[in-house]
Amino acid sequence: MKIFKIVKLGLLSLAICATTTSCNDWLQVDTEDSIMEGLLFENDEGYMSALNGVYSKMNELYGSTLSMGMLDVMAQYYNVEANTNHSFYNSAAFKYDQAGFKSTSNSVWTSLYLYIANINTLLSHCDDSDSKLSKLYRPYVKGEALALRAFFHFDLLRLYGPIYSAETENTIVMPYQETTSKEIQPLLSAKDVAAKIMRDLNEAEELLKDDRIRKDGVMNGDSDDPNDKTAFRYRNFRFNYYAVKALKARLYLWLGDKENAYNEATSIIKLNKEEGVFPWTKKNAVTSTSNPDLVFSSEVMFSLYNQSRKTLYDGMFSSKGEVNNMLVFKGSSMEDGNLFSKLTYFYDDFGDLRRNNQWSVETIKVKSDKEGEEDKKEDILCFNKYKDVQASSFRYMIPLIRLSEVYLIAAECAKTNEEALGYINDIRTARNCVKLELKDGQGDDAVQDYIYREFMREEIGEGQMYFFYKRKAMKQMMSGTEFGQKGSYWNPDDKPLEGQYKMDVNKYVWPLPEVEANKRLLSK
Repeated sequence: MKIFKIVKLGLLSLAICATTTSCNDWLQVDTEDSIMEGLLFENDEGYMSALNGVYSKMNELYGSTLSMGMLDVMAQYYNVEANTNHSFYNSAAFKYDQAGFKSTSNSVWTSLYLYIANINTLLSHCDDSDSKLSKLYRPYVKGEALALRAFFHFDLLRLYGPIYSAETENTIVMPYQETTSKEIQPLLSAKDVAAKIMRDLNEAEELLKDDRIRKDGVMNGDSDDPNDKTAFRYRNFRFNYYAVKALKARLYLWLGDKENAYNEATSIIKLNKEEGVFPWTKKNAVTSTSNPDLVFSSEVMFSLYNQSRKTLYDGMFSSKGEVNNMLVFKGSSMEDGNLFSKLTYFYDDFGDLRRNNQWSVETIKVKSDKEGEEDKKEDILCFNKYKDVQASSFRYMIPLIRLSEVYLIAAECAKTNEEALGYINDIRTARNCVKLELKDGQGDDAVQDYIYREFMREEIGEGQMYFFYKRKAMKQMMSGTEFGQKGSYWNPDDKPLEGQYKMDVNKYVWPLPEVEANKRLLSK
């Protein structure tokens, strides 16, 4: 059975979704919808269809806006912010008052709560006394649904919530929608929202503790056994046991609870070494001339299955795209040590598999401003992580949680600098880089700088770097429009560095969307 059948669109589920007009207009809005809902949850396949509908719907938001597109632009990866004609300019310059940004923010908010609404309807049927969900399917369906609900709320918290600390944890932020009620839910504090996210993740972990992934791996591929339920295959495209634990580690770190983040991350590392579910991607798989694995797919714990990945790549990264939509690094050369190429400052090892395989120099035509003058040719640095490949298990993969993030969480929370370096060097070894060492006089700041840099390199194209900066309340970040020195970028608050983007930390918090503010105003 083909992989698209595993994460296909649940047509009946989405037919019901289409009746949902806001984050508080749940299902069952009329008799016809109630009948459709009853039919949907009559058997295991119906529950899976509803769940698959949410996974598929995620592509509309996480396929670009919350992964390779908008959030990475806000992390200043690309040469955008200085170009006011660029389609991503408002995002790069944090122009929250502009109509384009407001529209996107409204869409993010309403879409995530729409996903949550459908998850809640699914969960309510899971817990019905007359539920038709079998014992075999129940832990998977309910566990994945709870994990997804936590995942969506956590991203809302990371976007619209404060830079989390003891001083800000009581900031009123957002509702945590956990029922099918049509009533407008109260806005909760960041601390209360985080507690509910953790509660859902803990329950999901318990439900998924016997996940087949632990014994059989991700199971990418078809089985000849007719009793091998296809719904339980391709586990890296669904919220599996490992992904739940990794999200817990991410949440603990966001909350500043380094002890629990460390415990969670190191337990995942230990478990993965024992069970061998997510091995480091081999060099020959990355450097393959016919089918290069540029997303390091064997290490991806949870991802989208997006059949439009090529379209997204062509529109944002390919040299065939529109100049004012392209996301490129500043510079035009991959030459070792070229001071006019961002690659020189971004990578510290010229043997790095990420540097040499995820990037290339391409030539584009730029239309001349003068009438009658021929178009100009210009070399640009193109990001190829999502370039189309031949049929494979990773062709449509867009990673959302990966193994290297877990290692970097363990490094950030490690008991000693030597331990932290061990986790960092495990990643670097897998990327064909020399191991890092601490020189005389170097200590905690140097280790944190190493973590920062590896996180930048690992997570590009996946939407996580912006949250790293926000969590750290960093006032400067590597610029996408200027060249900077190769020295430490860690905590440069008192000493402005060349080639840095100066960040107003207040801009890390997205304003409450107008669609939500207006709804609450009208309800008074």
